[in-house]
Amino acid sequence: MSNQIRIAIQKSGRLSEESLKLIKECGIKLSGGKGKLKTRSWNFSAEFLFLRDDDIPGYVYDQVADAGIVGENTVLEKGHEVNIIERLGFAKCRLSLAIPKEKTYTGVGDFAGLNIATSYPNILNSFLSKHGVSADIHEISGSVEIAPSIGLADAVCDIVSSGSTLISNGLKEVETILESEAVLVTHKNFDKTKKGILDDLVFRINSVQRGLGNKYILLNAPNEKIQEIIDILPGIKSPTIVPLAMDGWSSLHSVINEDRFWESIDKLKKAGAEGILVVPIEKMIY
Repeated sequence: MSNQIRIAIQKSGRLSEESLKLIKECGIKLSGGKGKLKTRSWNFSAEFLFLRDDDIPGYVYDQVADAGIVGENTVLEKGHEVNIIERLGFAKCRLSLAIPKEKTYTGVGDFAGLNIATSYPNILNSFLSKHGVSADIHEISGSVEIAPSIGLADAVCDIVSSGSTLISNGLKEVETILESEAVLVTHKNFDKTKKGILDDLVFRINSVQRGLGNKYILLNAPNEKIQEIIDILPGIKSPTIVPLAMDGWSSLHSVINEDRFWESIDKLKKAGAEGILVVPIEKMIY
C-alpha cells in the first residue's frame, strides 16, 4: 500500500523488546499478539516486519522495507547502502578484540599472524587493514567467546556489553573497534506520502528521546532568591514563576537535563529552594 510505510524490527531478543517499547512510547499501537512475522498498526500508517537482525539492512536496501531498527554494528558489517537517520540510544554495545587473560598485550600489532574468530569478518578485516596487520580471520556464528578455549582461535572479535561473558571464558578485552547502538535506517527512494509518514515517525521518536533525557522540576523559593535560582536552573527558555498563597514566596517550574540533575539540585538547595519535586517527562515537543 502506498499510503503506509513498512518498518522492519528484530523478531526476538533485547533489541526487539526495546524497539517495541519505543514504538509504544511513540503512541503507535500494533494489531495482534506475539509470534507474528508481520502486523499493522491500527492508529499509524505503518506495517511492521519481524526479521532476523542480520536480514534487516538487506530488506531496507532492497526496498522490501522502507525503514528498520537495527544495531549499527550489523549495518556496518553488511555494508548495504542505507541511510542512518536516527541514533536511538538503546542496545548500546561495542565490538572488541579479546585475548586469553594470561597473555600480555602491547598493541594491535600483537594480532599479526593470529587466528581470530568472529561473526564480524568485514569490520574486523577493515580494522586490521587500517593498522597494517595481517591475520587469519575465522568466521563463525554464535559462541565466539569459546573459540580460544577449544583451540579454534588465538583471539576473538565479538560484541561486548558488560564484558562478563568474556571474563567467564577466560578472556580479556584489549581493543575496541567500534561503539554501537540501535539506529533507524531507511532506503533513499521515498515518495512524498511515505516521506511524510517517516517524518512523523522521526518527530515522535525525537519527542520521546528528549523526554527521556530530561526531568520536570518544581520548587518553592523566597522571591528574593528567584533570580539566583533562575541562573542555576534555566528552562527551555526560562522557568515558569507562579506566586504562592504565602507572601514573599513563589513556585518555579522548569526542565533540567538528567546529566546535570544532582549537581543542580545541590546548588538549588544552597540557594534557598524548598519542596523540590522532580517528575519524569514522557515526551518533549518543540
